[in-house]
Amino acid sequence: MNFLYFLSQAVKISPSDIGVKDPVTNAQAGLSSALSTVYMWAGIVAVLVIIIAGIIYSASQGEAAKIKRAKEAIIGACAGLVIIMMAFVITQFVIGRF
Repeated sequence: MNFLYFLSQAVKISPSDIGVKDPVTNAQAGLSSALSTVYMWAGIVAVLVIIIAGIIYSASQGEAAKIKRAKEAIIGACAGLVIIMMAFVITQFVIGRF
């Protein structure tokens, strides 16, 4: 019995000794990486919507319905880009603070 107690007290292994990082830091890095990926794809989609809406606007040949649809898509995509950027800044601030 004394031998087992001696072994348990003599050898202390911390998580960093075996390559395990701090779980909180690891979770924050994972969350930050996942959110950055989501924001990147959302930005790509918004830019593609702007490009496609621009093509629709150019090819509308004066049709009011197509022009209106293209303008609404461009305005919506620009608003989406602003929201994506604000969400990115806010989440990076919050993750960096805690």
